[in-house]
Amino acid sequence: MDRLITAFPGIADALQAQAIPVLVREAMDMCEGILVVDQNSRITWIDEKYKALLGATDAVIGQDVEDVIPKSLMRRVVESGKPILLDLMEFGNQSFVVVRLPLKGADGAIKGGIGFVLFDRFQYLEPVLSKFTALRDELARARKQLTGQRQAKYTLSQLVGSGEAMRQIKRTARRAAQFDTTVLLLGETGTGKELLAHAIHAASNRADKPFVAINAAAVPETLMEAEFFGVAPGAYTGADRRGRDGKFSLAEGGTLFLDEVGDMPLGIQAKLLRALQEREIEPIGSNKVVKVDVRVIAATSQDLAAMVKAKTFRADLYYRLSVLPITLPPLRDRLEDIPDIADALLEDIARKTSSFPRELTPDALQALSHYHWPGNVRELVNVLERVTMLSDSLTLTREDVAMVLPDTRPPEAPKPLVEMEQGLSLQQIVAGVERTALIDALGRAGGVKSKAARLLGLSRTNLYDKLGVHGLL
Repeated sequence: MDRLITAFPGIADALQAQAIPVLVREAMDMCEGILVVDQNSRITWIDEKYKALLGATDAVIGQDVEDVIPKSLMRRVVESGKPILLDLMEFGNQSFVVVRLPLKGADGAIKGGIGFVLFDRFQYLEPVLSKFTALRDELARARKQLTGQRQAKYTLSQLVGSGEAMRQIKRTARRAAQFDTTVLLLGETGTGKELLAHAIHAASNRADKPFVAINAAAVPETLMEAEFFGVAPGAYTGADRRGRDGKFSLAEGGTLFLDEVGDMPLGIQAKLLRALQEREIEPIGSNKVVKVDVRVIAATSQDLAAMVKAKTFRADLYYRLSVLPITLPPLRDRLEDIPDIADALLEDIARKTSSFPRELTPDALQALSHYHWPGNVRELVNVLERVTMLSDSLTLTREDVAMVLPDTRPPEAPKPLVEMEQGLSLQQIVAGVERTALIDALGRAGGVKSKAARLLGLSRTNLYDKLGVHGLL
């Protein structure tokens, strides 16, 4: 210690100012190496034993500590003024047990830092380190398990479909994943909005952070604020003394998926808007504002634009959410994707039930394509699950599908109106022929109005007008 005080003037005052215990003073003479840095983290003194451990020479004096010991944390100690006690430091293929302390003057200003190598062979601490390693591994496993429960379950590769509509959705989703902007997913129930939200998160730079979902339609209005923003400890009678994190806090650093956002009450809409604009929340019963870093993806099956006009949805929140809207088409508008979707779903069903994957015959696929699918992909999943439970065959036919989907056969076209009645005016005959043509086209299109419109060379709007006139809607 006397050598150190002689080599580094002022250290004695710094040590005295901090009242370092006698035990530490004695350890200075017993340790395997000592290093001193100044307030700029440059080496001002190093003893012979430490130089031998590092293979260094006197030329290290005046160098930044990281240039000599790349993984040194001395700069952190000097800048923070806080010690790092009993740490492992690696140097090349060696590991040292070290202690790092800040050196402060009588005025409290940082004068530098001092580091001790307690052991150059950390095997001396093997019992302690073994227990520490076991606890650290156990904590890492627990964190991984918890994080895994909030990770994205789907990727863009699991968005099945080769049609132009699905290709465009994937392109837009990849673009959305590159930015932190809010995304609004639009589409009927069962079109795969949550799957797409998972996929966007998985393709983003937040993929290793939590993906947290909340369905606004499933949360009672009285509990919605707590679900979103959390509750401070003891906020009200019966509240958890430890408090409760809301979904924004749980999604910190990751993505928050707001499903059925159109069902959110107006009062919560205002608070959600503030959270999106200011990136901060205020838990119930707390006076503290908490900063949050969360990317929001919202989804709805409702017409938000119409709700804005009806004043049931805030216009400012709508514009904040719909920075990048993505509309998922109903299954009836992409019937060409049904074979690929059905194959993927049958493989998934086989994996879940530990059975062999089933295969659909061409006529079974045709039957599926003749259905109008009001429940979209979710309904298709239900139909295939029921078919696989009711049939023992590995090959599923049209008859198997008809058991759970009996209306797959196209309706029979009636006889032309002009043959059923005589003495009709030209206007009545034309109307009858038009009605017959509409019914025939709907039958050949399996009830899919967009396909029927293409068969007749009409726009969808024009088709809907004519169907309304003839009472066919």
